[in-house]
Amino acid sequence: MLQGALLIKNGLVVHSKGVQQLDIRIKDGIFQELGEHLTAHASEQIIDATGKHIFPGLIDTHVHFREPGITHKATWLTESAAALAGGVTTVFDMPNTEPPTLSPKLVQEKLLIAQQHARCNYGVFLGISAANCEELAHFDLNDSNFVALTDDGLYFSGSGHLLADHPEALETVLAQTDRIVALHSEDSALIEANEAAYQAKYGDQIPFEAHAEIRSEEACLKATERALALAEKHNARLHILHLTTYKEALLFDKDLPLQEKRQTCEVSIPHLFFSQEDYQKYGPLIKYNPSIKTKADRLGLIKALNDNHIDFITTDHSPHTLEEKRQVYMQAKSGGPTLQHLLPMLLSLYENGFLSLEKIVEKTAENPALFYGIQKRGFIKEGYHADLVIADLKKPHTVQKAHLFSKCGWSVFEGHTFSATVEMTFVNGTLAYHEGKIVEEVRGEQVKC
Repeated sequence: MLQGALLIKNGLVVHSKGVQQLDIRIKDGIFQELGEHLTAHASEQIIDATGKHIFPGLIDTHVHFREPGITHKATWLTESAAALAGGVTTVFDMPNTEPPTLSPKLVQEKLLIAQQHARCNYGVFLGISAANCEELAHFDLNDSNFVALTDDGLYFSGSGHLLADHPEALETVLAQTDRIVALHSEDSALIEANEAAYQAKYGDQIPFEAHAEIRSEEACLKATERALALAEKHNARLHILHLTTYKEALLFDKDLPLQEKRQTCEVSIPHLFFSQEDYQKYGPLIKYNPSIKTKADRLGLIKALNDNHIDFITTDHSPHTLEEKRQVYMQAKSGGPTLQHLLPMLLSLYENGFLSLEKIVEKTAENPALFYGIQKRGFIKEGYHADLVIADLKKPHTVQKAHLFSKCGWSVFEGHTFSATVEMTFVNGTLAYHEGKIVEEVRGEQVKC
């Protein structure tokens, strides 16, 4: 196992300002020195990264690892392995587990599970919904054990929980905390009306391409405009999760530095990669909430990302079993496993001219670290934790079922060939993933925010 004193030679180091050939010295899990033509010390193990690109470990602040309670789909052990294979060294887990993570006590219980089993670094959200928002008055809102407040995923345990549907509850939350409030932004009344109209027309055989119309642009835009108005009223830190429409993206400031923004947003990788026409091929496998929408929205989201209306990229990694996915429209679960493919998907967008390498690092490592205040991560920088990824941009690989790590055991990309390959992933200076294999004994740590 590679750990301790390491010297990575001749790699092409990517950061938001450019790409530079550098040597990287790592000691005690920390980037100790960056420079050209560094001389190896006698005690150092040497890795030759000539021709390879080196990225800071990606930070995915929107995953659903399902543990505790829903472990037939996923666990911290399996999904964090998928993270490493996708170039991700830090994840933030959403509260839709069983029980839902709706109190600091339940946050602590989840952290204990992660401490034992997470192969990458981690953080945990505290769930807040219309049903429990009054509990905030009894919580320590300075508690650093949770990274932020969110209602994402909480609709799984019953309708009526999303704060976007309850402006009075959302205002109660925004008025009493300066913590980040991360919101799933759709208008459920509009969605339910659309569902009823499509059921009247198609019965049980609603086509999956109708998902873009049922969970429509209007439903997203209405909820986001309403939430932003309340956030501006209270000068609150509101973050809109998994944005899906170009019109919504244009509501967010593109000129302020990220750390000065009070209202922010993210986009999840499926919405940059797929569009409505892909339902014909993939059907329920690309059913997400909010929905994948038109090609114009997909291209608009990419433009908004490059123009800095959108602040960073996540996966919304949300595994379900194939049996749960392959149902008729109204019964098919929404979400899917994408974490193992994050960096290859991003590099595919780079290859096709949609994103630069610099923008990939900015939106998947640097900005998430800056936004959540993650200490000494997100950058390849002296004194920072040595989380990094070595990728070969000239080495294609084909996704095979036998090589998937997520417990649900499937991927929409089975049989697809990506143009680049993640070769090594280091967590806190230790090699945790190498050429398709997980280093079993490696564990991550809770990040400090």
